[in-house]
Amino acid sequence: MEHLDFQFTGGAPAGRRAYAGVVGSGDLEVLLTPGTAGQIDVAITTSVNGMSATWQAQLARVFGSHAWPAARITINDFGATPAVVRLRLEQALEALAQA
Repeated sequence: MEHLDFQFTGGAPAGRRAYAGVVGSGDLEVLLTPGTAGQIDVAITTSVNGMSATWQAQLARVFGSHAWPAARITINDFGATPAVVRLRLEQALEALAQA
């Protein structure tokens, strides 16, 4: 298991919590809570070691694609592909909008 931490630029704090996914083979869960204005803090626990650069690049693409609220995001990964990472993050963002 490896633990990774990243920080990105965000907007105003998220209005509530959101959750997407499940920890299982080839999947991950995303837990999103309101964060400090202007920043997105991401904490990842993954079963795949040595992929820090890949995570950095994937998250930079996701958070650079459109505006994200300030949040603390916890990702518990069990070997998810980059497509699943993006899907679960977008699902958590969508859950915020359904408040």
